[in-house]
Amino acid sequence: MPYGTSLWADGATHTPRPPLSGDAEVDVVIVGAGYTGLWTAFHLLRLAPDTRVMVLEAEHVGYGASGRNGGWCMAELAHDYGDDMHAALVRNVDDIETIVAEHGIDCDFVRNGELMMARNSGQERRLKESLGPDDTWLDADEARARVNATDLLGAVHVPHTAAVHPAKLAHELARLVDAAGGVIHERTRVVELAEGRVTTEHGTVRCEQIVLATEAYTVDLPGEERSLIPLYSLMVATEPLSEAQWDDIGLAGRELFADARFRIIYGQRTADGRLAFGGRSADYRFRSEISAAAEDSETNSNLASSVLFELFPQLEGTAITHRWGGVLGVPRNWKPSVSLDPERRIHRAGGYVGDGVAATHLAGRTLAHAITGIDDDCLRLPWVRPWSRNWPLEPFRYAGYRLGAEFFLAADRLEFRDLPGSRLSSFVWNVLRR
Repeated sequence: MPYGTSLWADGATHTPRPPLSGDAEVDVVIVGAGYTGLWTAFHLLRLAPDTRVMVLEAEHVGYGASGRNGGWCMAELAHDYGDDMHAALVRNVDDIETIVAEHGIDCDFVRNGELMMARNSGQERRLKESLGPDDTWLDADEARARVNATDLLGAVHVPHTAAVHPAKLAHELARLVDAAGGVIHERTRVVELAEGRVTTEHGTVRCEQIVLATEAYTVDLPGEERSLIPLYSLMVATEPLSEAQWDDIGLAGRELFADARFRIIYGQRTADGRLAFGGRSADYRFRSEISAAAEDSETNSNLASSVLFELFPQLEGTAITHRWGGVLGVPRNWKPSVSLDPERRIHRAGGYVGDGVAATHLAGRTLAHAITGIDDDCLRLPWVRPWSRNWPLEPFRYAGYRLGAEFFLAADRLEFRDLPGSRLSSFVWNVLRR
C-alpha cells in the first residue's frame, strides 16, 4: 500500500459532485465541505428548509482533517471553557448519537468511551488530578483487563466518547445535505471572500451570509496566513488482527485509547478489526506551508508505528497496511471558537486543535442558529467569541513552534524516566499562548 493512502478513504463511498459552472446567487455560502461546513448546512436546512445553501469545496467532501482523523467523537476541547461548556459538549455527543440513529448514518459509531492510560508516575498523577465527575479511575489490573498495553499503571475511563469512521461520517453528512436541498460543489477553490460575495476559480457567488469552515486550509486564503498554523498528525493502520491477538490486546468494546504524554497519541479498534493509530509526529513547516511531502513521509509514519509497537509488542510481525497524514488548525490562543460577524455577515468556526469530530457539530448548530436568527442556548456558550489574534510573523512563528515542540518532547522523556516533566511543559504552554 503506497504512503499517503488512508484507511478511511478505502472504506467510504464517495459520490462525485460537479464544480461550480458559473456565477450564482444563494442565501448562504459555506466554504469547506468538512464537518463544520456540512453540519452547518445540515442544521440550516433543518431550521429553515427554504434557505438556499451552497457548499464550496476545493477538493472533495471530507478531504481535510474531517476525512483523515483518528475518529474520536468526544466531549472535550483543547481549551477548558468551564462547566457549562463541558455540559454542552456532553449533550452534543448525545445529539450526534441521536442524529446517527435517526438518519441511519453508516459511520461505525460505537459509544463505549475512551481509556486514557497512565504509563509513568507523572502521567498517573496528572490523570488523577484531572478526573472529571463522570470519569472512572481504573487501577493497573482493571486497566489491563480493558487494554493490555506496556508499563500500565492505571487508566481513566471517560464515558462520553464514541468511535467513528471519519470519512464515512463526512460522506453521510453530505448525503443528508443533498437530500435536504443543499448544493455541494466539489473541485471549486475559493480565491477571495468579501461581504456578500465569494469568488471562485469557476465563478462568483453572491449571497447574504458566508461561513468560513476551512480549518487548517484557511491559511491558503488571502490575508489569512497567520490566523492559524497547520499542525500535522500522522496515522497508520494494521492489517486485520486475529481473535487471539484481540483477546490479548483487549479493547473489546472498541474503546478509544491513548496515554497521557504531552505529544499526543491516539488510537482505535476499527469495525473491521484493525488498529488505527496516530500522533503528532511531523513538524510545522515554514510560512504555514501545507505539504503532501510531510503527510506522506516514511520517516514520520514510522514514528507512529514505532510507538504503536511499543504500546503493544504482541503485534510484532503484524503488517502496517495504510500510512497517511493530514493537518489540523491551531489558533494562537489554542482556543477553538465560533466567531460571528453580524456586520460583514462573514462567520467562522474552527481552531479545534484536533478535537473537532464532535465539536464541529456544536459549531455548525451554533452557526445555523446565528444565521437564521432562531434563539438557542448554544449562542451563549463561552466559545462564541472573537477569533484569536494572529500568530507572529516568520521566522518567529517557525522558531516558536519548533522550540515548543522540542520542550514537549523533552518533558515526555523526563516523565518516562520518572523525572518531573509537567512543570516544564506547563511553562512552555503558557509562553506559547501569550
